[in-house]
Amino acid sequence: MPSLTGLPLQIVATVVAVAAFAATMGLWPRLGGSGWRPVLGRLGAFLGTQLAVLAAMGLVANSYFGFYTTWSDLLGLDGGPGTVVDHQPGAKAVSVTGEQKMYSSQGSVQERSGMIQKVEIRGAASGLVGKPAYVYLPPQYFQPAYANTRFPMALVLSGYPGSAEKLISLLEYPASTLKAIEAKQLPPTVLVMMKPTLVGNRDTECMDVPGGPQVETFFTEDLPRAMSAAYRVTDRPEARAAIGDSTGGYCALKFAMRKPDAYRSAVSLSGYYETGNDPTTGDLFGGRPEVKRENDLLWRIRHLPPPPVSLLLATSYNEENYPATQQMVAAFRAPTQVSTITLDTGGHNFHTWTREIPPALEWLGKRLDQPRPQALS
Repeated sequence: MPSLTGLPLQIVATVVAVAAFAATMGLWPRLGGSGWRPVLGRLGAFLGTQLAVLAAMGLVANSYFGFYTTWSDLLGLDGGPGTVVDHQPGAKAVSVTGEQKMYSSQGSVQERSGMIQKVEIRGAASGLVGKPAYVYLPPQYFQPAYANTRFPMALVLSGYPGSAEKLISLLEYPASTLKAIEAKQLPPTVLVMMKPTLVGNRDTECMDVPGGPQVETFFTEDLPRAMSAAYRVTDRPEARAAIGDSTGGYCALKFAMRKPDAYRSAVSLSGYYETGNDPTTGDLFGGRPEVKRENDLLWRIRHLPPPPVSLLLATSYNEENYPATQQMVAAFRAPTQVSTITLDTGGHNFHTWTREIPPALEWLGKRLDQPRPQALS
């Protein structure tokens, strides 16, 4: 079966839509008249053309926004509960399942452009598995001068529903990161690119759900520990950051605000600041108001001691999160640091986020610790 987000299916659907439109225009004079057959013919031609055009437009939009990445995802066949994985001593927390070269103006050699690895990350504390995940290793990772160096790390999260692949193909995080490194705006940094959902199609909002999946534990405990064990990645929170769009932005801020020992910097692109229960989330709070309140970032910034973290909030004057972003800015206190990007116009979409990523990476470069020589075990 062709890929739901693949270009061949989009081309076929577009050709079918154009052919249906052309056939309708050509046959329309023959379908004149008031009898039941001409009427049914006109209805059939009209509906067939409309369905073909809508299918083509839907496939293109789905590929761009990453709503559904597989047919089983579209048909709701991936919505089962997560699988708890038991681990044996010495088992690898990160398994590499594929590699792809990076290309830049300097060529595709690893020492010049870096590499992207497709991996699975197994969480010892949460029992969850993050897949697919993509790790971008910058060119310095392969250069002899950095052979004994540990690098800063940035966790990059998509929205919901979302696709980790779109972080590479549409938002171009590896390419933008390489440009920022070459311009000395960002230290050589390892990226871990994922979607925030770890349990089928369920939107857990990156929470440790009472009696359910421990997603926050995976991202704030398991993932940093697994990355520092599998790669030359630092284990210092000052050299770790989280960045995301929409749901991923909310998760990034929450990780820093709730677990500053995991991430000291966070970037939110069109992210929101609180969450509730809906059909995609199920019961996130277990009937406990305090759990909902503790995951409300506006409540946290107003009522709890401020954590020593740096937050970047990206919005636009016509973005839905603009009023709440202004409230976040008005409420923060030291030692928390808050910066903003406010576009004149911009929606909740990839085009807006690609305008925000380069300045966000430059901002991040002023906060992430530099790579450091360190004994490797």
